[in-house]
Amino acid sequence: MKTNKIIYWTTTGIISFMMLFSAFSYVTNPDMKAAFVHLGFPDYFRIELAILKVLGALALLLPIVSDKIKSFAYFGFALTFVSASIAHSVSGDPASAIVAPIIFLVILGVSYLFYNKIKA
Repeated sequence: MKTNKIIYWTTTGIISFMMLFSAFSYVTNPDMKAAFVHLGFPDYFRIELAILKVLGALALLLPIVSDKIKSFAYFGFALTFVSASIAHSVSGDPASAIVAPIIFLVILGVSYLFYNKIKA
């Protein structure tokens, strides 16, 4: 059981840190604004996504959040990773930009799997 918790908290910490870092970058880094323009997204989407990433990370990290809300956060992050990979692929970005979200999707999947193991 202890190993399951270590794997869960490690993968959840990686995902949450990455989401919080990217949310911060979305609102402070001019290069991120340019990246959203490059991908063809409106500017308000960048701000909206930053807010939702912060809320999702908090939902995963805080133990008082209900299982239903955590499930929405997992789904939202999975959708974000798949969508990012597709957007980078369609925009002709390098393979690293296409594969990175998929790697984080796998880490998210491990977090979700071990969350369910701990809850069982």
